[in-house]
Amino acid sequence: MPNPETAEAMALMQAFAERTGLTAGRPPRRYLWTDAFAVCNFLGLAQATGEERYTKLALRLVDQVHHTLGRHRIDDPRSGWLSGLNEHDGERHPTRGGLRIGKGLPERGPDEPFDERLEWDRDGQYFHYLTRWMHALDQVARSTGQPHFNLWARELAKTAFDAFTYPVSPGRRAMHWKMNIDLTRALVPSMGQHDPLDGYISCFELKATAAGLPEPDAGPNLANETGQLAAMLENVEWATADPLGIGGLLTDAYRVDGLLRQGAMSDAHLYENLLSASLAGLQYYTSSDELRRPAGYRLAFRELGLAIGLHAAERMWQVAGGEAMRSSISPEERAQLSALMQYVPMCGEIEACWRDPGHHRSATWSEHRDINEVMLATSLAPDGFLGNKGT
Repeated sequence: MPNPETAEAMALMQAFAERTGLTAGRPPRRYLWTDAFAVCNFLGLAQATGEERYTKLALRLVDQVHHTLGRHRIDDPRSGWLSGLNEHDGERHPTRGGLRIGKGLPERGPDEPFDERLEWDRDGQYFHYLTRWMHALDQVARSTGQPHFNLWARELAKTAFDAFTYPVSPGRRAMHWKMNIDLTRALVPSMGQHDPLDGYISCFELKATAAGLPEPDAGPNLANETGQLAAMLENVEWATADPLGIGGLLTDAYRVDGLLRQGAMSDAHLYENLLSASLAGLQYYTSSDELRRPAGYRLAFRELGLAIGLHAAERMWQVAGGEAMRSSISPEERAQLSALMQYVPMCGEIEACWRDPGHHRSATWSEHRDINEVMLATSLAPDGFLGNKGT
């Protein structure tokens, strides 16, 4: 019998599957960020319940995303796979052209003026959405033991690096935040604060999974990409007051901790920096009154991103105090983990707020229902997204 949190996550994910055309006979409504979390949620529910139907839903969702967001929009004069591959090769390599965001409006044309507000609703490709999908595919590979999912993730990592990064000086690169659908033109040229960090950690994660598979598929080894992204991390300030960003830093720290313990990464300094940046962000965020504002003035999915990160922080603390503790963990890291624990109760406060049906009447909930409900399910049952990084 599942616990109440898992049971609620099951109900949320079932409703999401029906509403977005995964299980119901309606046109698919796919959105890459939400679907990446959803794939992980289904895998976690399969593990928690022992029900194979959840694994099948995860695999069906992967297939639907690739055949929807890996191809041109139905209102686009272009057609076929974003990569330009023929149908046969596109089926074998569905991520080589990247994946669309899934926004409602077409991408901005080359002659159209930039409108910051409108750009949020226009299609294209986001690097940080692509890294989320790499993680989802990697979790499928780990869960099923099927290496082609990891291959697709590595091919996506190489495609994203090649398209989003550009040289700024010898041996140094920078990164665009948003590209157009076929990755030939930057739509927002500025760089996301954590994009190189997400790419760097994702490359290590994908390589570690490939090394652990019995018969990994050949494909990009990501050595060049990892090295170039490492150079982009130098002298970067990661601290942020955005709750979703803080949650991302905490989950990144959790991933790095797991890679260090596996021996797949040796940069312990990165781990300490991530903990420090997370603490700085939490100190600033909790000094504000955002969590005391009415639900109608808050964005659930951003707060739930923080809640997911706090679940990761709690797991790091538990592992650090157990037999699996890294012998190289420093006193500073222990102190940082201890300091993070004072913020973990905030996770329950955030979940309690957004589990309250009365708060679902607000426009900020209904307008973002899919992403809100899927990320609430992730926070209630985080095993699928966080995975087991303690071994």
